[in-house]
Amino acid sequence: MRFRSLGSGSRGNATLVEYQSDALLIDSGFSRKVMLQRLDEAGLEPQLLRAALVTHEHSDHAKGIQSLCEHLNIPFYASFGTARKMDWTGHALWRCLVSDQAVDIGGMQVTPVVVPHDAHEPLQFVIQSAEGRRLGILSDLGTLTPHILNHYSNCHALQVEANHDPVMLANGPYPPSLRARVAGAYGHLSNEQCAEFIRSVKWPGLKYVTAGHISEKNNDRNLVARVLAEAIGCSPHEVSLLAQDEMSDWVALND
Repeated sequence: MRFRSLGSGSRGNATLVEYQSDALLIDSGFSRKVMLQRLDEAGLEPQLLRAALVTHEHSDHAKGIQSLCEHLNIPFYASFGTARKMDWTGHALWRCLVSDQAVDIGGMQVTPVVVPHDAHEPLQFVIQSAEGRRLGILSDLGTLTPHILNHYSNCHALQVEANHDPVMLANGPYPPSLRARVAGAYGHLSNEQCAEFIRSVKWPGLKYVTAGHISEKNNDRNLVARVLAEAIGCSPHEVSLLAQDEMSDWVALND
């Protein structure tokens, strides 16, 4: 199993996961045209994409889902709350996800995990291959809960958000209401919260950590690297940071 980010940030998010001859897309916050271009640049043949998973309805994660899946004629999986907000409940391609109830898609087992975020029934995902390799995708949440830490323990790879630096956010350009939302219990993880999460779930089998959803206005990539390096146990230049307008390299979990 391997994965790569197709773009990560406040202007659009998408992650591609491959296992043998099957692929899953997690979120599509880009237009159909952009997504098809990025899938092509990633070397994916569209017919190998089995489904799309939707974390929640915010436009930087979901705005391109319906159009892309209709174009490719593949199902998209989302919670009932997300589907109701997006007016998908009557759509023939929608499949309902329930937190903690795993589903098998294209040779991979996907476990949805409910998270605290200011959306309608938001989910994040742990994806497991037949060999037992576990990938944890975790973004868009404001609080770390015991439920989350339990699900994301024993992952071999993580893609997690390090959205903001609290000092930069407090002194940044956002209005007070938006600053409060981002920093709140249903907002986004700060660099320090991301590091806390890594320390909490770290174990000898965790080999890869990538950090994304990095704010362009309320964070600094060098700061993210320094904060996370201590938690991961590596030097700052070894921390893998995702970008908004660039795809990451493939990360393979079969080592």
